[in-house]
Amino acid sequence: MVPFTTGIRQTGRSTGRLLDSASVGSDDLMIRIFEPQPPPGSLPARFPSPFAVAAPHALARRAAGELQAELATGRPLPSPAFEAPQRGKMFGVLVVEDGAGRIGYLRGFSGMLGGRWELDGFVRPAFDLDRFTAFWPAAEAELMEYDRRLAELAEAADAILQRRDALDLAHAGGLGELAARHASRRSRRHAVRASLGAAEGVGGAIARAGQASLVQESRADAAELRRLRQSQRDARAALVAPLVGLEERRRTLKAAQAARSTELLEQVHAGYALRNFQGQGSPLRALFAPTTPPGGAGDCAAPKLLVHAARRGLRPIALAEFWWGAPPATGGRHHGTYYPSCRGKCGPVLAHLLEGVDCEPLPVFGDGEIAAEQPVTLYEDRFVAVVEKPTGLLSVPGRNPALTDAVSTRLRARYPEATGPLLVHRLDLDTSGVMLVARDSRTYVALQRQFLERTIEKRYVAWLSAPPRTAGPTEDRSAWGTIALPLRTDVDDRPRQIVDPVGGKAALTEWVPDPRFADPRRVLLVPRTGRTHQLRVHAAHPAGLDAPILGDRLYGRASTTPAGCPSPAAVDRLFLHAEWLAFTHPETGRRVEVESPAPF
Repeated sequence: MVPFTTGIRQTGRSTGRLLDSASVGSDDLMIRIFEPQPPPGSLPARFPSPFAVAAPHALARRAAGELQAELATGRPLPSPAFEAPQRGKMFGVLVVEDGAGRIGYLRGFSGMLGGRWELDGFVRPAFDLDRFTAFWPAAEAELMEYDRRLAELAEAADAILQRRDALDLAHAGGLGELAARHASRRSRRHAVRASLGAAEGVGGAIARAGQASLVQESRADAAELRRLRQSQRDARAALVAPLVGLEERRRTLKAAQAARSTELLEQVHAGYALRNFQGQGSPLRALFAPTTPPGGAGDCAAPKLLVHAARRGLRPIALAEFWWGAPPATGGRHHGTYYPSCRGKCGPVLAHLLEGVDCEPLPVFGDGEIAAEQPVTLYEDRFVAVVEKPTGLLSVPGRNPALTDAVSTRLRARYPEATGPLLVHRLDLDTSGVMLVARDSRTYVALQRQFLERTIEKRYVAWLSAPPRTAGPTEDRSAWGTIALPLRTDVDDRPRQIVDPVGGKAALTEWVPDPRFADPRRVLLVPRTGRTHQLRVHAAHPAGLDAPILGDRLYGRASTTPAGCPSPAAVDRLFLHAEWLAFTHPETGRRVEVESPAPF
C-alpha cells in the first residue's frame, strides 16, 4: 500500500499515516494506520458493545486522542463549525484491520458539520449523497414554500386579531362613555322621582305623568345600550369572519405539508445503504418497523463508520464516540467526554450493522446479582416500612423479561400479607438510599397524598466530578442554591432526560456543599419535585451545577472512587445516595425521620 507523498502528518504525539484509499476499495476515504502498530495482545477479544458505559477500549481511546489533538487545532474543521453557541458535535472513531492485517482507524461525525455532509478525512454519510443532493434542494424549496404560505396565513390572522383587539378596546370605550351618560341621566331621574313623590298629594295626575315619562326614558336608555352592544357584536363578527376561512386554509395546508413531508422522508430513508458484515442490506424503515425511524436515525457517527467499514471489507475492532465543543441547550453532553451509542436512534441500526461481527452482548442494566438480604430494613411497623435500596437493584421490574428482580418483588415476598401497592416512590437503578414503603392500601394513599402535597422531605448526598459551577472558595457554605430546569424524556434516547423550557415539566432542586466535608465536590441535594433523573440532570447541566455526578453513565462518565472519599471500596457506581427521609406517620400523626449514611 503506497502512501500519498504528502500523506504523513502529525496527529497529537503519535503519527497517523494516511493511506491511499483506493487500496481498500474506496474512492474518497483515507484510513489512518497506527504507527507503531499495536502489539498483537492489545486487541480486544471481541468487539466491545457500542452501548457499554465503560470507557472505550485503549486502542479506540488512542485513535480518539489523535482526532481530538487535531480538533483542538481546528485543522480538520470548516471555519463556521463551532463559531455559534451550542455548536458542539459528537465525533467517532472506529479502529479497524485492513486486508493486509494492519490496524488503523476511521473518523466520523454525527449529522452535518459546518453545514456540510462531507469533510476530507471523515467517512461519508450512510445514505447515497449524490441521490440526496439531486432531489433534496427542490424538495427543501417545496417545504419552505409550505412554510412561507403558512407564515402568510399566520400573519393575516395576526393582523385580524390585532384589529379585533383594537376594536374591542374602542368598543369598551364606547360602552364606558354610554354608561357614564346613562349614569348621569339615572341620577337626574332619581332626583325628579323624589320631587314628584313630594308633589303626589298636590297634583297627582301631573306626578303620575312625570313618573311615566321617566320610565319611558329609562327604557330608552336600555334600548340604546342594547343597540350599541348589538352593533358592536355585528362589527366584531364581520371583522373576525375571515378567521374561519384562514383557519380552514391553514389546516388544509398543514395536512398537505405533513403528507408531502412523509413522502419526502420516505424518499430520504430509501437512500440509506445499510449493508452489514454478512453482506445483508436492509432499508432503514424496516429496522424500525412498525414505527417510523426517529429524526437523524442512521446519521450518527457509529452507523456511518460501520457502514463504511463493511463496504470496504475492514474488520471492526473497537469504537469510541465523544462530544467536542459547547454542550447542547438540552444538556447531558460535555466537552471531551466519551458516550455510549444512543439506543433510541442507533439501537436497531447498530444491531443490524454488527451482524457478522463477534460483538459483546448488549449490556442489560439491572440484572446484576444483589445479596438476598437486600434491601435492608431501617424502620418498620405494621403500617409502614423504610428500607435502604442498594445501587444496582431496580425499584420495580423492568420491561426486559430478565429484569424481574426488584425492590418491589423482594418486598412482596417479605410482606406477603400486605395489600395494595408497596412502593410509595422510586429510586433510579444506580441510586442507593432510603425508600418509603406502605404495607396496606390505605397507608399507601395517605403517603401518596403527602408526596403530592410535598410534605415528605428527602435529602441526597452526591460526589460531583468537579466543584459546582456556583461554588467558589468564598461562598457561604451554609446558603442553599436553587436549580429550576424543566425536564422531559429524550424520546430518541430513553431513559435519558433533557432540559426543555417549552415542553418540559417543572423541576426544582435545592443544593448546598456538604458542611461535613471540606471538598466542594461533595454536596447535599434536596429535590422539591420528583422528576425522573432530576438530580442527575440538574447536576450535569451547564445551567445547573455544571458538574455531573461521579459514575453517572447517562449524564457524565463511569468513574472510580473520588480522592478524599472515606470509603475507598465504593467503586463502579453512581455516587448518589438518598441519606435522609422525613414523613408524617398516617396512623400516629407523629413526624418520622430515617437516616442512612452514604456508603461512600
